[in-house]
Amino acid sequence: MSDLGIYIHIPFCKRKCNYCDFCSFVNKQNEFDAYTDELCRRIGEFAQSKGHRRVDTVYFGGGTPTLLPISCFERIMAAIRGSFDIDKDAEITVECNPATADQAVFSALRQMGFNRLSIGLQSANENELALLGRLHSFEDFCISFECARRAGFDNISIDLMYGIPDQTLESFRNSLEKVILLAPEHISSYGLKIEEGTAFDRSRDELDLPDEDVEFEMYKLLRELLEENGYFRYEISNFAKPGRESRHNMRYWERRDYIGFGVAAHSCVDRVRFGNSRDMGAFLRGEDIVCESEAIDDDARLSEYVMLGLRMADGISEDEYFALCGRDIYEDMPSIKRFLQCGFLGTHDRRIFFSDEGFFVSNTILAQLLSEIENLK
Repeated sequence: MSDLGIYIHIPFCKRKCNYCDFCSFVNKQNEFDAYTDELCRRIGEFAQSKGHRRVDTVYFGGGTPTLLPISCFERIMAAIRGSFDIDKDAEITVECNPATADQAVFSALRQMGFNRLSIGLQSANENELALLGRLHSFEDFCISFECARRAGFDNISIDLMYGIPDQTLESFRNSLEKVILLAPEHISSYGLKIEEGTAFDRSRDELDLPDEDVEFEMYKLLRELLEENGYFRYEISNFAKPGRESRHNMRYWERRDYIGFGVAAHSCVDRVRFGNSRDMGAFLRGEDIVCESEAIDDDARLSEYVMLGLRMADGISEDEYFALCGRDIYEDMPSIKRFLQCGFLGTHDRRIFFSDEGFFVSNTILAQLLSEIENLK
């Protein structure tokens, strides 16, 4: 049996953050039980059709998963364990908002088998938290972090953002230094993007956003401070202590199979990629909510190898590229040589990877490289 990762989408929040365009619903406590029931049914249905596959990562994301009552978590985990062969050392992660979990919640999750937390802090500065629309203070976060440690979580990831309205290089340094003092095992840090339909999008003209040069300085500071303190960058936005990389997220970037359950969840199983709609009503009625599906042919597989592989610090291999398509990577993507000369890409031991400058403008570079692959068809 090939291994599989499981993603569970919990689309409930107390309040929508100003930057968030993820699929989430506010004030839907009356749907918690029905949503849990339908998740469990679909988990069992998938296992019946695909067999008891071995699972080595489980990830509960949202939304705010820790809004669910513990009884719902117990039912979902029972359905997963009854439908799949879960590795003894499987990584089982749950995302957490500091405003929605206390000592009792963390202890119950730990006893249930969860062994990794991803806590959304975003900033250690109160004015920035307020601008983002977060429900918690930095003190709330610190209390949650300590409660998680007391509950036995020894693998904790913290999310931070840069490019926040009113944020400065020094305020970002303050957030980084406060988080480093707590010594989490993993730190994810993403640049803010104003997404269509969000509160930030509606007030875009009123936001005092750092300019691109300041954002780049923030990104450089991020890498320098974290590497000085024992965190290595293994992906564009992710830093970890040795051996503490997110195994579930690595599955995405390494193009390995995963199945997503819930509204707006995405999957890739047996070289077919598919995604669910955001239609909560259809989900609760038991209807088919797959709204997009694509078989991954050899051309798509090659494009994904480049797109996802270059997100990783190790980049992509000239030899692996040749093994996939039987062609020379430099002939297929002539822009690579130009990006190497400009310092946006580096190369070592027949691997090609982004420099710091390249990581910061990676979307532009990837768009160019992927268009050259597309033109080969």
